[in-house]
Amino acid sequence: MHEDAEIEREAFEGADRVFCIASAGNTAIRLADQHEVIACDINPVQLAYAQRRAAGGAFEEGDAERAMNFARAFMPLVGWRRDAVRAFLALSDLGEQMDFWSKHLDTRRFRAGFDALMSPAILRVMYRRDFLSFLPPHFGAVVRKRLERGFALHKNATNPYARALLLGETIDEPKPGAPKNIQFVLADAASWLESCPAGNFDAFALSNILDGANVNYRSRLFEAIRRAASDDAVVVLRSFAEPAAGLGSNHAERDRSMLWGIVEIRSAQLPS
Repeated sequence: MHEDAEIEREAFEGADRVFCIASAGNTAIRLADQHEVIACDINPVQLAYAQRRAAGGAFEEGDAERAMNFARAFMPLVGWRRDAVRAFLALSDLGEQMDFWSKHLDTRRFRAGFDALMSPAILRVMYRRDFLSFLPPHFGAVVRKRLERGFALHKNATNPYARALLLGETIDEPKPGAPKNIQFVLADAASWLESCPAGNFDAFALSNILDGANVNYRSRLFEAIRRAASDDAVVVLRSFAEPAAGLGSNHAERDRSMLWGIVEIRSAQLPS
């Protein structure tokens, strides 16, 4: 999961019960030391993997990692030497990082190659058409700008997400919380929230569950969240899409994984 769970940990401070999309388990594990977590996923294979991770199981490579490894295989072709990337990731001065990025990594060959890999024709080989429908035009150029923003704001030397992204190194996880702190649920998020008691949750970590979802499902999910939320409950929702103009609740620049266009922190009681 290329999601900086420190954002959720800060946003959910003082919350008791958290509803979390299970995904690969990273965020649920990070939250379990401070909260009671319900980790929900509609995919049984994904949920079983998250359970193994929470119990101390090893990282397992999935489709997303294989796709990123494929992209990294082209690094030498765009002039990215592995020793140069490691030198870049060892930097802790933001000015030096930006200078190194512009001089040695953000080259014409890199821009052309990256934009080709992020083109609709290539992405459709790996992802469903409906999942890609929300992506902004010229997605490669958009992601490059997000990377540049991240390198300007976050020190590489202390950013495990930068190493994971550029080198594929596994992010060191904290020790899993006690098993009693995470309950794993195999279900659709909206359906399960509709069935739980009203006012049952103080926080919602939704990952990017709505990327590719239709308007009806979005409305249904947020209606279920409002019903299941306590009065002061908070939602963190991510998206690869670009934010609408004036979205003051967007904190994407704070996410050290650097890939997201939207990391929205909002009241659970707001309309969708």
